[in-house]
Amino acid sequence: MRVTKVATTRSCAVCERTLLMGERAVSFAPSEGAELVDVCPLCQEVAVEAGWIKEGAPTTPTLGGERRRRRGLVEFLGLTRAADDNALAQQEPILRRLSEGEIALLEAADLFNGSAYRRTVGGIAKSLGQPQASIVPLSGTSGELAVTVAWELSWYQYRVSPDSAQPVRLERRGHELEELDDGFKDWNADVEDEGRLVPEIARI
Repeated sequence: MRVTKVATTRSCAVCERTLLMGERAVSFAPSEGAELVDVCPLCQEVAVEAGWIKEGAPTTPTLGGERRRRRGLVEFLGLTRAADDNALAQQEPILRRLSEGEIALLEAADLFNGSAYRRTVGGIAKSLGQPQASIVPLSGTSGELAVTVAWELSWYQYRVSPDSAQPVRLERRGHELEELDDGFKDWNADVEDEGRLVPEIARI
């Protein structure tokens, strides 16, 4: 009787590389209470920086998403970081000069920059060069946006859902720009060092 080995294919949740047989992965939860996913040895530091929780690690309280996002907007616009919430509130009138659509783009970029995908894009950019990028609101009332990062040889598209437990996820990817709808090719963002996404919005 012939015995065959049944192999289970696993992939890294950060770089999406298929794990080699015998390669030791570590389990992480993208957020507290989320299902555990495998992370390869090369991406464990990225997962930790993104705030993913290592299996068996103690959890610590974190700032609420709304407060984190507001501080991200303040930093993007070149304002000083407030030492307390009262000082931050005094700077908010400057933020209100932006339209709701511009604020949505900034928040989407802030969420993307806080995810592990920022490092992924930064790593690819070191090999393929400077990409083009866009942030486009999706139809419907969910408030979701699509972040598209594209090179001549490949493109990646991420869905940003601000109110979701996992606010950024890879939606799809491809090789030819012709595969993308024209609406996603309105390149309205730049990709800076380490994959940091910056919408093209005039500073105030």
